[in-house]
Amino acid sequence: MQDRMINILLVEDDEVDVMNVKRAFKRNKISNPLHVAPNGLEALKMLRGTEEQPSDIPAERRLILLDLNMPKMGGIEFLQVLRADPALKSTPVVVLTTSDQDQDRVEAYNLNVAGYILKPVNFMTFVELMAALNKYWALCELP
Repeated sequence: MQDRMINILLVEDDEVDVMNVKRAFKRNKISNPLHVAPNGLEALKMLRGTEEQPSDIPAERRLILLDLNMPKMGGIEFLQVLRADPALKSTPVVVLTTSDQDQDRVEAYNLNVAGYILKPVNFMTFVELMAALNKYWALCELP
């Protein structure tokens, strides 16, 4: 099962949403490593690493869960930088946001996101959503 593990980077500035993801993972017994970045700039640092501090998120089998509305660097800007970086451009991204704006949805899909999901208001619906995502990424053949 270890070879089916996905390294997940949650890019989310809202602590309540981060807690909900962690609680949903626990409730669904999702044991994939979960890394959290509060904005796009921090996420890029975590993904790229530095000479002194290599990335703690393995380059293989990783998935990004991305909020769009964040300080410093929002989700769309993060996607633009991610897709322009040869080392990161193929990383699968699922947008997980409260933004129901058609423009955000279109921009995200134009930047090759794997999915665009509105955050459910109800926690149990959120738990079900995380379970469905877990089943999906367990079946995907990620490099």
